Amino acid sequence: MTHFAGKAAKALVLSAVTVLLLSASALAAESDLAVAVGATTGSSLRMRAEASTSSSVVTMLDRDVAVAVLDDTLDGWYEISFNGNQGYVSSDFLIIDQDNLFESYGRINGDGVNVRSEASTDGDKLATLDAGDIVTVTELVDGWYAVTCEYGTEGYIRSDFVDLTSSSSSASSIAEYAKQFLGTRYSYGGASPSGFDCSGFTMYIYNQFGYNLPHSATSQWQSGIGTKVYSISELQPGDLVFFNDPSRNAGKACSHAGIYIGNGQHIHSSSSRSNGVIISDLTSGYYNQYFVGGIHI
Repeated sequence: MTHFAGKAAKALVLSAVTVLLLSASALAAESDLAVAVGATTGSSLRMRAEASTSSSVVTMLDRDVAVAVLDDTLDGWYEISFNGNQGYVSSDFLIIDQDNLFESYGRINGDGVNVRSEASTDGDKLATLDAGDIVTVTELVDGWYAVTCEYGTEGYIRSDFVDLTSSSSSASSIAEYAKQFLGTRYSYGGASPSGFDCSGFTMYIYNQFGYNLPHSATSQWQSGIGTKVYSISELQPGDLVFFNDPSRNAGKACSHAGIYIGNGQHIHSSSSRSNGVIISDLTSGYYNQYFVGGIHI
């Protein structure tokens, strides 16, 4: 009896530990759920990597932008998420929406995301969305967003599967998302935020929106994806742009790639003088001279 009792006691202990681990995993899985929605009150608001004014800047936010609040218990700071970025902003420049009724665009950040009939996984599946799809977000309910999909379907999506954004255009969102990496160092063969080469940068950015590009400027230009345009005047924000400097192309079709951000400018990872990710003009000078074309995806 004692032998079996000991086994039973061990089984109970193991069962309890398992329950605790599963509970901890569930809490961790929901740690990025929005607890509130806030609106920015200052222009060029700095989102910091940590809750400190001495911490590095993740990105800059415009005035009157709706952001997901992930933690509202910090002294003088809010942990927030916006347009795929996560960080901290001073509570002096963010107003919490007390009734959680607002309107913003949202971009789906994963494939196979279900739209439910209610704010629960028990709700019926009304539609399934993929990374890069845009929805209109109108309410926050217990960590879920009330959304309207492109073709009118209304339902709920868990907030950690939606990135609030200021644009209804996936292409415009690509351009805005790319800007957060300004200043990232150039790294030959690099394709991550620790360092990019030119095609590694475009590949990484587009991958965040569900597009798989090869890792070379020529391969991207010749990939067959999207629609090619050959005039700078035809470019739209978010388009890929390509260049060919004969002295640097090693016999290939393209020597450089970037992303058009509007107003005659593109963002790219430049190896020149180890600049890294910078914004350059397309309408004159080097990049105008060697412009090959763009791809609208």
